[in-house]
Formats: sequence, structure tokens, C-alpha cells
Amino acid sequence: MSAATDPVSVIGVKRDGGELSTAQIDAVVHGFTAGTVAPEQMASLAMAIVWRGMSRREIADWTAAMIASGITLDLAGLQRDGAPLTTVDKHSTGGVGDKITLPLTPLIASYGLAVPQLSGRGLGHTGGTLDKLEAIPGWSPRVSPTRLRTQLEEVGAVICAASDELAPADRRLYALRDVTGTVASIPLIAASIMSKKIAEGTGALVLDVKVGSGAFMTTYDDAADLARTMVELGTDAGVRTRALLTDMSSPLGRSAGNALEVAEAIEVLSGGGPRDVVELTLALAREMLDVAGRGDVDPAEHLANGRAMDTWRAMIAAQGGDPAAPLPAAPHRHTVTAASSGRLVRLDALAVGLAAWELGAGRSTPGASVSAGAGVTWHASVGDPVAAGAPLLTLHADDPERFAAALARLADACEVTAEPSARVSPPVDRVLGRIG
Repeated sequence: MSAATDPVSVIGVKRDGGELSTAQIDAVVHGFTAGTVAPEQMASLAMAIVWRGMSRREIADWTAAMIASGITLDLAGLQRDGAPLTTVDKHSTGGVGDKITLPLTPLIASYGLAVPQLSGRGLGHTGGTLDKLEAIPGWSPRVSPTRLRTQLEEVGAVICAASDELAPADRRLYALRDVTGTVASIPLIAASIMSKKIAEGTGALVLDVKVGSGAFMTTYDDAADLARTMVELGTDAGVRTRALLTDMSSPLGRSAGNALEVAEAIEVLSGGGPRDVVELTLALAREMLDVAGRGDVDPAEHLANGRAMDTWRAMIAAQGGDPAAPLPAAPHRHTVTAASSGRLVRLDALAVGLAAWELGAGRSTPGASVSAGAGVTWHASVGDPVAAGAPLLTLHADDPERFAAALARLADACEVTAEPSARVSPPVDRVLGRIG
């Protein structure tokens, strides 16, 4: 390592507002992965990046260095019945009640595409796709690279954990950022997401970038900046990439919690489900189908005729799950009723997410266990009429002692106006913008 690429020198360049060279970025990312750059040095550099930012070239180099720290998946040559399979993936930046991956993945695969959905676990108030699916008896997130290819060719859909060898620098850096107050950086968030997505080898990608109180990006401008950065990274890497900016000021659907959200996803696959979940699933499906060259079809058809459900059952069974098994339910419930009649005009996503976390649906440290049945359901969406004394929220927990902390989180989560209950406003349009 030369003097210019010594970690202390690299930190100094960024601390003083300079631009890191490709060699400096490669050296520090490689050194951190190998253990020659100390965690406190990488934490210092991450904080300097939070304050000073990065140029587009720096972000691209940082992303490339994290990809180079591990293996990349080769999904070329996938076939079914002798015909090549096109790969397309989706990534959400995370929110409350965001179970869209569950119905969306089999829906897209039902049109003859391959969807390699490498997903993660929840941390804090945002739920994790793998935690939700593990509520299904027998289902496993562990899929080898060989089995991944086989399942994509046979079923078309895989939702699984990423290999530890896929962008390991990112995994180590994310854990460090989480405990050093350096998560909130658009360059680091974009590089983290896109290093994994590019490394997984998909040919096309649609990003769902959340905006609002329940999202990492609380303002539209910040979310749009993040979306543009990720679209540019994907495009530069040869991945056809688009992004939708979607609302996360109120929670999505009618539930936040692991088994609760799986049940809601199954409702959508059965042709029902909450309107906002269905509409966002279809909006993302249209983008995925179009970017993969299948913009000539209407994804609503396969929700209505059961083909998406057939693919769901095949995907769950292929990973050891029983799609017909009853989902676990928490043994204790507490209902919050409306104090007055009127119309629900606010249901804060962050408060609901934190309440679900307090109930046991989420984790505060990586590796901690979660409850399959815990969570929150709400009986009205924003714009719906409510009556005094009617159920507004239901809390689900394995341990009733958790209710007090969850109720404290929800103290100011709901706002009901005194307008006549007969007035009903349509649900909020979740799609706020599109990039790419």
C-alpha cells in the first residue's frame, strides 16, 4: 500500500472535501474486507463520506470495489423448453407493511420470466422479506447457486438469502454503518444496494424507492436523488434499470408483521387484498415486464386467473415450504378503538412500524429472533370513515407485556377528522414519480 492509498491518507482526502481516486477506493475497500483496514478507520471514512459526499465516478468505483470483494452470480444461459429465459429483479428500499415482493415475484415469473429475488431480513421498524416467508412452515431461505439456477429454470421464481460471498465488503460495511450513525448517506446507500444487485447477475432491475415517514428517505428530493444515482449505477453496469418513487407516509396494506403480511400477500394472489397493495404490485409488475421486453401483457390477468398463485405455490414448495399449511398466529391480541367518528386522515407509517417492532415482529440487532405471529393490523386506511368505538388497530403479540410499549409508539399515530362518516376518499396513489 502506497502513501497515497494508506487509509489515514484516504480519510484525510475525503475529510478535506477531496475526490478519492480509483486506486484509493480499491485499496481501502479491499483492505477493509481483508482486515488490514481497521473498523475504526472505515467508520471514520464513512463519516467523512456522509459529510462530504461523493462524485458519480467515486460512487461507481466504490460500487465496483464492493462487487469485486466477492463472487458474482452467472445467470447467463438459463433456459426453459429450449428457449432462453430473461432475468428481471426488483428491489425496495424498505418500508412498513411492504410485502410487495411476495406477490410480485411469482406474478412476474408466471409470464415466463426468471426472477432471482435475493432478499434480506428486517432491522428496526422495516420488515424483512425472509422473516416474513419463514413464517411458512418448512420454508427455507437457503438456496445454493446450483439450486438457484435449477429453480429459476423449473419455476421461474426464487426468493432467497444472498450468499455470504456476494459483496462481502458491503455486508461488513453495512453492519459498521448501522452502529456508527453513517447509514444516512445517498452514495453509500446506493452503492450498497447496487453492488448486491449487480453481483447477482440479473439483466434488468426495477427499484421501488420509498418516500415518507416510514422510509429511510423522508423527502421526495432525497429519494429522487437516491433513485437517479442507483439507476445510473445499474445502467453503467449494463443492467436495464428503472425506479419508481412510492409513498411510505402511511403503512402499506392493512398489516405489518411476518405471518400477517404473508396472509395479505396470499389474498392478493387470490385476486383480492387491499387496494393499495394490489395497485402497487401491478405498477411495479408493469415496469418489470416492460423493461424485460414483455410490455405487451396485462399483469392483472394472472392475479385474476390464478396463474400467479400457481407459481407462488410452486416456489414455496421448491424451497421446502407447505403452501397449504396454516400460518402461525400470536396468542394475545389488544384492540385500539376509535375515540370519535369521522374520517381517518393520517396513519403514521413510522409509528406503526415501531409498534410492530415492539411487539416482536422485528429485531434491534442482527441475528436476533423474531416472532412469526406478532404485528399490527389496521381496520381502516387513510381516507376511510371510522365510527366511535369501532376497532381501529389490533395488536398481536406472543407476550402481552409487550402491548404497553407498542401502545406508547401508537399514541399519536392516528388522526380522525369530524367529517361525516359517509364521505370516503380514494386511497392515496402510492406512485409519486418515475426515473429511468
